[in-house]
Amino acid sequence: MASPAFEEIAETFEFLDDWEDRYRHVIELGREMPPLDEAFRVPATKVDGCASQVWILPRIEGSGPDATFDFQGESDAMIVRGLIAILHALYSGLSVAEVGRVDAPAELARLGLNEHLSSQRSNGLRAMVERIRKVAAEAAN
Repeated sequence: MASPAFEEIAETFEFLDDWEDRYRHVIELGREMPPLDEAFRVPATKVDGCASQVWILPRIEGSGPDATFDFQGESDAMIVRGLIAILHALYSGLSVAEVGRVDAPAELARLGLNEHLSSQRSNGLRAMVERIRKVAAEAAN
């Protein structure tokens, strides 16, 4: 159920042979993301459970389960900005109901991230996914 943007990332990862190249690509994805305005870097948007500073600002258009999900994100760590960009590609544009049906661990496993992220980064990534799913579930009701 991955979006075309996520599929493009997955295809690029298949093309990149070693983890160092993939790591650089994740960082580049983060660099390409627009920054989150300082005004939105507040406790309400901060993601707990991340070793780095992470903020996710959801944007939901419409109401009910068919509302469209999008978000902006920011981190003080470049690799985490890249992970936010990957999650953006995975979830952006889906309905809030569809967000809950995405098997994020399986989709992210296609990129081989599990084997190469520290346990702290993996925990942070799970925390970001949980936040996205929670916001989408609340918006679906």
